[in-house]
Amino acid sequence: MSKIGKQPINIPTGVDVNIDSSQVIVRGPKGETKHNLPKAVLVEKKENFLEVSTKDKSKQGRANFGTTRAIIANMVLGVTNGWKKQLELVGTGYRSETDGKTLTLTIGFSHPVKIEETEGISYKVEKSVITIEGIDKQLVGHLAAKIRLVRPPEPYKGKGIKYIDEVIRRKAGKAAKAAGTA
Repeated sequence: MSKIGKQPINIPTGVDVNIDSSQVIVRGPKGETKHNLPKAVLVEKKENFLEVSTKDKSKQGRANFGTTRAIIANMVLGVTNGWKKQLELVGTGYRSETDGKTLTLTIGFSHPVKIEETEGISYKVEKSVITIEGIDKQLVGHLAAKIRLVRPPEPYKGKGIKYIDEVIRRKAGKAAKAAGTA
């Protein structure tokens, strides 16, 4: 059994959790999220916390109940605090701007790249930093990865779109290799 799956999920004040037979709905100050439960997982609400367990001791039930507990805990944190990822543009002339619900990236291509805002996710641009915020951790991470994929950082000069806390492993160029062998 999963050690994480056995831990109870605390429900802070201001958060409402409704459990149907196949779905968990979490409402809080920042919004509402839903998650469909796997068939072999059981979620019970007690006083001010939730407990996740398996309906049967099947292999699939044991595999899913720790993941389900983590997803529900992330939903509770998302509706109270929200989730955010920050990306940094590194490179001469690399810019980003928002106009309404569209993020426009000018990153060295012959055309600007436009990324539409997803429902429940917002962009903020300050200088060369893009901040992505929302209540769904999976959507925020997916959108950040999608933006980073437009121009991932390259290992020679480090130019591209990277996460704020990401460390780029740099390679030596041809000139540095030739000088090292001579």
